Amino acid sequence: MSKIQVENLSVIFGKRVKEAQELQKEGKDKVEILNQTGCTVGVSNANLEIQEGEVFVVMGLSGSGKSTLLRCFNRLIDPTTGSVVVDGNDITKINEYDLREFRRKKMTMVFQHFGLLPHRTVSSNVAFGLEIQGIDEDTRIKKAYDVIKTVGLEGYEEKMTGQLSGGMQQRVGLARALATDPEILLMDEAFSALDPLIRTQMQEELIQLQEKVHKTILFITHDLDEALKLGDRIAIMKDGYIVQTGSPEEILTNPADDYVRAFVENVDRGGIITAGSVMFKNPTAVRIKQDGPRAALRKMSKAGVTSIPVIGENGKFLGFVKDNDMKEMEDKGMRDIEQYMYTKEEVTAVTTGMPVAEILPLFLDTDLNVAVVDENKKLIGVVVHSSVIAEMIGKQRSEVKQIREEGGIDL
Repeated sequence: MSKIQVENLSVIFGKRVKEAQELQKEGKDKVEILNQTGCTVGVSNANLEIQEGEVFVVMGLSGSGKSTLLRCFNRLIDPTTGSVVVDGNDITKINEYDLREFRRKKMTMVFQHFGLLPHRTVSSNVAFGLEIQGIDEDTRIKKAYDVIKTVGLEGYEEKMTGQLSGGMQQRVGLARALATDPEILLMDEAFSALDPLIRTQMQEELIQLQEKVHKTILFITHDLDEALKLGDRIAIMKDGYIVQTGSPEEILTNPADDYVRAFVENVDRGGIITAGSVMFKNPTAVRIKQDGPRAALRKMSKAGVTSIPVIGENGKFLGFVKDNDMKEMEDKGMRDIEQYMYTKEEVTAVTTGMPVAEILPLFLDTDLNVAVVDENKKLIGVVVHSSVIAEMIGKQRSEVKQIREEGGIDL
C-alpha cells in the first residue's frame, strides 16, 4: 500500500526561478541553468512512490540532491513545484498549524550529527518530543524507558549523553525519534559520522529494529553498500535527477545507465543476487508417471541439457535424471525413470530468495543443476552453474561461455 507519493517535485534556489524552470523544461542541465540564471537546481522533476512499512533508500554523491529531496518530505524545504502526498494529503499545501502537528505526530527525523541536548540525560532526550506534545511527565518517562530498551540502551537512562560513544548517541537519537511513535522516519546520513565498525553494527541494529517496529523509513546515504544492505528499494540520484529506482537486485542486475553501472561495478553481488533472478523460469521437466527414458532424452536433447528435473503431481519437484542413465535404461528396455532418479534427498532445491553466494557451494560435489521451488515445493525454475558464476563476477552469461571455452573456468 502506498504511503508516500512524490509527483513532479522540483526545488530551485535563487532569484530567477521562473527562468530556471523554463530552461529546465527545455532539457538544460544543472550547470547550464546555473550559468544562465544563477539559480541552483536542488531536485529536478522527482517522482517516487514509497510503500507503507518499507525502507526506501535515496542514494547519491554529494550535491546529487538527496538531502534536499528528504527535507521536502517534512517541508524543512518547500518545493518549487510538485507535490508530496502522505496518506492522501498533500503536505505542500497544508497550513502552518497542520504542518506542526504533522511533524509532531506522523513524521520525525534522525540527524547525521545526533542533535542531542547535552545538558539533558538520555531519558530526558528521548522524552523531549513527548514533552513538546504536552504529554505528562510520568507517561513520557515510562515511554522513554521502553524505547531506550528497544534500542539496546537499557541501564543508560540517567546517563548524560556526553558520557556515551558515538554509536550509543546515535541510538539515543533513534530512540527519541521512535518515542513519539511516528509512522514515518526520515534518516539523513544517519550513520555516516560513525566509525566503520560502529556503522556496520548500527546498520544491523536498524534492520533488526525494523522487524519489530515496521515503520516507513526514508534513508539517505552516499554509500552504495549501505543502500544495498538496508533498502527494500533504492532511488539513485545524480545532479538533482532520479536516474533509477528499484530493488537492490534490480539495480545490480539491470543498471539504467553508465552512471549506475559504474556505481555497481565493484559491489559484492553474491549476497544480494538471488536464485529468483538467475534461474531459468518454467524449465522443461519430465513427469514421473507419464514419461519414460525416451521422452526424457528427447526433452533433454531439445533443451540442450544433460540432466533434467522430474516432477510429480501438481508440479512438485522430485529430483533429476541424467542423459547417460536414461540411455542405459532405454538399452535395457526399462521404463520406470524413478529407478535412476537422483531424488531430492540427494540433490538440492532452493527458494527464490536464496543468495547466489550460498548456491555456488552446492555445485562443488555434483554436476546436476539446482532446482528452485515455491512454498508448496512446486518446481518454478532451475539454476545452472554458468548463471551463478556470471552473477558472482558481474558478467553476462555469453561472456562466461566464452571464458569457459577458452579454458578459464570449468563449468
